[in-house]
Amino acid sequence: MRRGAGRSPAGTRSSSALGDRAGELEEAIVQASGIAQQSLSQVQRRDGWQVASKEVKFGLTLAAEAGVILSKASAEASFGVTLTVERVPESP
Repeated sequence: MRRGAGRSPAGTRSSSALGDRAGELEEAIVQASGIAQQSLSQVQRRDGWQVASKEVKFGLTLAAEAGVILSKASAEASFGVTLTVERVPESP
């Protein structure tokens, strides 16, 4: 018998556990997008300055460990927002 024959690769269990959480991942992305869009839509022109561009970066890290008795999963999210503002000429 070849070494490793008949056994699944070590990463299969981890990716399977992550695949089981696909719905949670999708929901996190939808929620993060909604929060960013709603918040950024409230940025108003002020004192001759306006937002020229907006960039939102969303990061999500998922980890899963499976064992005989215990299993552990964790997630962490991060946001990065960059606004570019420019001076707008005043109307006559």
